[in-house]
This record gives sequence, structure tokens and C-alpha cells, in this order.
Amino acid sequence: MAANNRTNKLAFLSMPAPASYVAGLGRGASGFTTRSDIGPAREGPSEETIAEARAKRGEEDVDPEQFQDPDNEYGLFAGMTYEQDDEEADKIYEKVDQAMDSRRKQRREAREQEELAKHRAERPKIQQQFADLKRGLAAVSDVEWENIPEVGNLTRKKRRKEERSFAVPDSVIVGDRSKGEFENALDPRQQEIGGFVTPGESGTLTNFVELGQARDKILSLKLDQISGTASTSGISTSVDPKGYLTSLDSVVIKSDAEIGDIKRARMLFDSLVKSNPKHAPGWIAAACLEEHAGRMVAARKIIRAGCENCPKSEDVWLEAARLHVGSFFLKLEQRAIQLTPDLFQNNNDAKIILANAVQHVGQSVKIWMAAADLEGDQKSKKRVLRKALEHIPNSVRLWKETVNLEESAADARVLLARAVEVIPMSVELWLALARLETPDRAKAVINRARKAVPTSHEIWIAAGRLLEQEAVSPESSAAKTEEQKNKELDMVDSTIKLGVRELRKHQVLLTRDQWLKEAEKCESQGSPRTCEAIVKATVAMEVEEEDRLDTWVSDAESAESRGMVGTARAILAYALKVYPDRRNLWRRAAELEKAHGTRESLDALLNQAVKHCPQAEVLWLMAAKEKWIAGDVPAAREVLERAFNVNPESEEIWLAAVKLESENGNMDVARQLLQRARDVADTDRIWMKSAVFERQLGQFEDALKTLKTALNKFPKFAKLYMVQGQIHHRLKNIPAARASYAAGLKACPKNVTLWILASRLEEADGKSIKSRALLEKARLVNPANDELWAEAVGVEERSGGAVQAKAMLARGLQECPTSGLLWSLTIWAEPRPVRKTRSVDALKKSADNPLIICTVARLFWAERKIEKARDWFTRAIATAPDLGDTWGWWLKFERMHGTEEHREEVRTKCVAAEPHHSPVWQSIAKDDSNRGKSVKEILELVADALQ
Repeated sequence: MAANNRTNKLAFLSMPAPASYVAGLGRGASGFTTRSDIGPAREGPSEETIAEARAKRGEEDVDPEQFQDPDNEYGLFAGMTYEQDDEEADKIYEKVDQAMDSRRKQRREAREQEELAKHRAERPKIQQQFADLKRGLAAVSDVEWENIPEVGNLTRKKRRKEERSFAVPDSVIVGDRSKGEFENALDPRQQEIGGFVTPGESGTLTNFVELGQARDKILSLKLDQISGTASTSGISTSVDPKGYLTSLDSVVIKSDAEIGDIKRARMLFDSLVKSNPKHAPGWIAAACLEEHAGRMVAARKIIRAGCENCPKSEDVWLEAARLHVGSFFLKLEQRAIQLTPDLFQNNNDAKIILANAVQHVGQSVKIWMAAADLEGDQKSKKRVLRKALEHIPNSVRLWKETVNLEESAADARVLLARAVEVIPMSVELWLALARLETPDRAKAVINRARKAVPTSHEIWIAAGRLLEQEAVSPESSAAKTEEQKNKELDMVDSTIKLGVRELRKHQVLLTRDQWLKEAEKCESQGSPRTCEAIVKATVAMEVEEEDRLDTWVSDAESAESRGMVGTARAILAYALKVYPDRRNLWRRAAELEKAHGTRESLDALLNQAVKHCPQAEVLWLMAAKEKWIAGDVPAAREVLERAFNVNPESEEIWLAAVKLESENGNMDVARQLLQRARDVADTDRIWMKSAVFERQLGQFEDALKTLKTALNKFPKFAKLYMVQGQIHHRLKNIPAARASYAAGLKACPKNVTLWILASRLEEADGKSIKSRALLEKARLVNPANDELWAEAVGVEERSGGAVQAKAMLARGLQECPTSGLLWSLTIWAEPRPVRKTRSVDALKKSADNPLIICTVARLFWAERKIEKARDWFTRAIATAPDLGDTWGWWLKFERMHGTEEHREEVRTKCVAAEPHHSPVWQSIAKDDSNRGKSVKEILELVADALQ
């Protein structure tokens, strides 16, 4: 019932439309209708009808003015009256616009023209690009037009072939139809005589053996003919294998693509030289193309035409000479011809070409030089070069080549004298003449050169070198006193100084870098005093006063890195004159002398250093050490005594004196010195060294007494607790040692070494649990310390817990991700196939860590990559030369895979570096049984101990 009472929503579709209904009219839609749709013409609904329909639907009338744009004045005032004053206002505005436009019109048009011209210049039309060529077509004759090559397919695209079809004849169709048919009937003749049978008695039996032999013989004859060894005609046609292979080597096999490229390039070059015959590079390129294609005759023909069209181009003539000589020498290289004297006459063609070239380009130095090179003997070369000098007397190159051909120094001197008269501005010729003269005449030549070329710094430097050579020459120095020699050497300084001043007057301003390069050049040529003079005169140029010291030190270091020790020494000597009280500068100079100088020069420098810087302890120690190394112990004592007088409370000097006496076996003197040092200097390090000295002598009771007194004075010095604990441990007094370490940890909780020693004491006592606890507590006090993590890993490994050790190592790497020590342990903890990958990860985390680099070197060592391992060991030493264990690994490696020279090199470098750190090195170097051993001996012990 409810369903029946429900209204039908689609009932309106069956209702008739209202009389005034227009579809879509309410929403503004419009359409079209045809006559067949609406029937006879009728009038549409009126405005009243439409308004009534909208009112029934509840739509409001839209005011057309409500959407009017207030800024649109035409729309706003469209309904207003256009009066006379409005017209006058519009005319006034138009005149103003016209006046403004006329003011800018010229500039606007000029700018537009300029932009248009610029655009046309950057992107010309194709018609403009070929305008000159199109105009040139008017002069093309009929013959030239016929010789223009056809344009090939340069697009490299395959064109579709035009397929042509033909009608198949009937005979082909009939023959193809009967191809598959079968005969199903016998021939009548066969039926009459009972078949066709060949009678056996009418012929002979077939001999298949003879057929096979004949076939083999024919095949062998064909093979002989192909190989060229057939002798049936009585003429031998055999080929020499060597000559045949040589001729094959000379054959250039080109692919189809290359041949096509050569053909296209030949067409392009042909068009180029025809369109612009005066373009020399086009002729050269065309000839080179033919040469590359192996057509030497065509190449010579083209270059000959080039010489005719471009007679003023020296490059074309030189290329022509090369093509006439190059093929000859090419054959000589390939050994395709035999060497006979007649073949050298082939150069005549090239000589003729260059002779013609001289007629057209007589001022070309290159052509004359090429002509001289073609001559086989020296006499002919001299003749050509002298002829060239008649045409080009101002060519320095020709003069130099002519002088070089002279075997007599007197003839060369005459030529150079004439050359400097013709070319007085050539510095090279003046210097060459001065080198050939005697010292007295050389001075006169240098003076003349200086007057002729007052702007040349080379002449002033040559003058300084000449004075130095005269002062230090063996002939003249034998008859001179030391004072005269020094006076002459001082003349070098004054000459260079005067030269710099004169060059400034003539506005020749060389930079200090250029002067330093000249100084290095003088040093490399064997004139150290001239080098020093240049440095003295110019090193202070262009440098601010506050930047002098840093600049000079960097200059000295860069010169030393380039191997110019004399220049570096001169720079530091000048810097020391300006800053005589800088101890770091004296130390840098002493290191330079130690590395590159003699022992006497180093002693002299250190004596000067301690005079100017008497408070510098390091300089006194260096002076005493050099005397000691030289074996002069009394002189070393004297130096230290002078140092005591100046620095009575210096800890380093006292300890150096103690070491000197103890190393030389004077124990009583060393003990007395330590007593005096404790009274005078009274430092914690002196007390510690006193205890260590007594321990080395085996006086443990005296050492413990000294330590007890020292701990009362310096309770915060951790090394005192370490020495005390080690002595108790050595005496097997474990509780006392434990008490010493406990007191040290309480006083110095941040000292990592104390924690490690305490842990090792407990481990040695068999208490690994307590050792782990100590290290755990140490890591809490000193977080992110890789040494503590490494020690914990070692404890686990020594106790047999490999899994725990690996877990501890992983925890350590999380806390110290860039630790080289932990990464090294990680690499060795992995299986062998994984170690290389781990090493790559370690290098990514910390590429410059010397422990990782040493580990990588050991990996290469394990893989038998000897040279790579040696390179990585060198890199590790360069990164950190103070690590003794790296030196030990390198020596161990060289013992197995190197020569005695390699091993001696490692020992020498280690002695020069004097390493002090690394665990194994320190344990061996500080062992009482190794007291007094040299660095080389300790290195051998470390190499033996490493595993």
C-alpha cells in the first residue's frame, strides 16, 4: 500500500511541456534548431512570458549593472553624453601621446635597428650566407660547371629501393606446373625391345681408383698454382717469405666506411681549393688526405698546385718538401728498399722545392732551416746557413745554428762578435760570446752587453756568475788569500744589488718569485754565491713587515721541497739576520743543515744560535747531541756546562747531562748530577728519572725511597705511581703493587695507562674478573677511549673468550667509530676473505690513520703483493714516523722479501726519525736490560718481538 501511494519521480517525462518552455534557457544555454524541428515559423516567447516563467520557478531578475567593472571607465560612462569638452580633452591627450612618442622614436628605431643587425649577425639567413658564392657563380664557365661533382648521400640513411614488378611469361608458369609430375607409362620402344640395356661387352669397366688419383693430381696442381710454386712451365715463381711479409706490412687495409669517408673528404677539399685557391691550409689538408689514403703521387700533385697558387705561404712549401722526403724515409723504415748511395739523391726534389721557396719567401727562417737539414755534410749546411744569413741577418736562430756548426772556438767567437754587431739587442748572443771569451775579455763583453741592453736581468746575473767563477777558480784561488777571496765574493753581492737598482731605474720590475726562480737556476748551474746574492737583494721585496717571517719560512720550505737547498739556506740566513732572536727560526735552519749540510756547518750554525738565543734549551741540547754523535764527549760536556751557566734550573739540560754520563758509563757522576738536579731544579720529572736510574742499576730499595719522597712532593704525578707499582710487581710483591696502583688511580683517575697497568696486574695474578671490572670502571671514568676498549678485547682473547672479544670489539667501535687501533683489531679478527672488505670500511672511516695504513700493508704482505705492501709501509711511515711498531713491521717485511739495501734503508730512516711510541717499542726500549742500546738495535729487537 505504501509502495502504491509513493509518487513517481519520473512522471514529468510523460507530461506535456509548458507552452513557453525553451530547453536550457534558464541556465543561459543556447542551441540551434532546423525548420524540420520547429515546423512553420512562429514567434518566440515575449519578455513578459519569460519573466512570468522565471517568477513561477522562483528565479530573481538579474540586474545587468551589478557586474559592471568600476575600473572600466568606458563601461561606467558608456551611457553618459559625449560633450565637446570631452572631445577636447581626448585631443589634448592624443597630442601628448604623439609628442612623447616622437621624442623616443629616434632612439627606439636606432635600438631596433641595432638589435636586428646583431640578430642577423648571430643568426644569418642561409640566403645571406651564400650570397657571395651566388654572386661568384656569374664567373663560372661552362667547363667548370660541368666539373662540379654530384652531391652524394651524406645523410648516412638507407633509402628505400624502388621495387619494380614484371609480368611472368606463360612458359615459366607451364614449366613450374609440370615440375612435380610423374611418368606413369612406358615408352613404346621400351615395350617393343624389353627396355634399354647397355651392353657390357661394348665398353670397358670403370676404374674408380684411377679417377681418384686423377682428381688428387688436379687438386695438387691447382694448389701449386695458387701458392706460386708450380714448376710445370719450367719457370720458378717462388716468393721470398721475409720480403713478402714486409710488403704486406706496408699495405694499409681500409674498411668500406673509411674509404667512403676519404671520398667525401676528397670532394669537400676539392671544392674548398677550387672555391678559394689562395687558402693555403686547404691545399695542405687535401695533400695530407691523399697521403693518408696512400696516393703519394696525387698528394705531390696537389701540393705542387698549392705552391703555385700560394707562393707566399711557407707552410705550403715546407709541406711540399716533406712529401718529397717523407716517402723516402718511410720506405727506409719499412726496409722495403735497399740502402744504396744513389737513393740519397732523392732529396734533390725537396732541395729544388725549397730553392724555389726561397725565391718567393726569402725571409722565412723555417725554410732556410729545412734546407739546411736536407744537407748531408757539415760543409753544405754551413754554406746554406751563411746564405740564409745574407738574406736574414737579424735572425737569432740562424746565428745560433751557424755557431753550433763551428768546431773551432775561435771561429765561433768571430761569428758571435759579428752577430752581436748585427743584433745588439740579443741577450743570448751576448752571453754566448762571453762564455767563449777569457775572463778579462768576458768582463768587457758583459759591460758592452749591459750598455747595449740595459733592461736585461740575465746580463747582470751573468756578471755576478763571472765574478764568482773568477774568485773560486782553482787557478786564481791558489795565489789569493782568504781575505782577497772574500772581498771578490762580496763583489758578487754588490754587483747583483747594483743590477737590481739599475733595472728599477729602467722600469724593469721583476717580482720576487721571478727573482727566486733565477736564484734557483743559478744554484742548479753551480753558482751558489750568486744565488745567495740574488736572495739577499730581492727576498724582502713586496712583503709586508708583519708577514715577513712566515713568508720567508714558507719560501725556504718550498725551495727545500724542490731540492734547492742553497736557496733555502740563503733565505733562512737572511731571515736570521733580520730576526736573530727567533729560536724557532734557528731550529729550522739547524734542521736544514742537519739534513743537507756538513757537520762543520751545523756546528757553526748552532754556535751562532746559542749566542743569539742563550735561553733556548733545545738549541743547547742540539749542539751537545751533535758533539756526542760525532764522538766528541768532552766537547758535549763543555756545551752542557755552558748551558748550565745560562739556564741553571733547566730540567732538560740536567737530564741531558745525566744521560750523557750514564751512556758513557759514569754512573757515580750521573747519580751526583741527579742529586744536584733534585736540589736545584726539583721537578717531578727529575725525581722520576732518579727512581728509574736507581731501578736500572738494581737498587730497588733506593728507588722506592726516592719514590716515597717524590710522592710526598708531587702526589698528582701519575708516572711515580707507575714506577712504584712496576718495582713492587718485579719484586713479586703483588699487594704492594696493587696498593700503589690504587693510590695512583685515586689521585689521577684520568690517566689511562694507570688503569691498564692495574688491570694487567690483576690478570697476572689470575683474577680476570677483577681485571674486567677495573677496565669497566676505567671506561666510565674515561669514556670513548680506544686504548681501554683495546685492552678489554685483549683480556677477553687471553682468557679464551673469542665470542666475547668480538662483541667487546663491536661495542668499542660503536663508541669510537674512527679509532685506528680498534679497526686494526677488527680487521684481524675477521676471516681472511672478509679482511679486505673490512680494510676498505676502515679507510673510509679514518683514511689517514697510520695504524690502519700499516694494517693494509700487512694485508698486502699476506697476499704476496710485495710492491704494494712496500708502498703502503712507506705511506704509513710518512703519516706517523714516531710509531716504532710500524718501523718494526716494515723491517720484518724486508727481512722476508727485501734485499739488504731495502733493510739498510729502513734502519737508516728509523735512526733519523728516532721513534718513541707504540706499545711493543716502548716495552722494549724501556726495559732495564736494553739500557744504552741504540735505535738500530732496539729496531731489530722490535722486529723480532712482533707477531
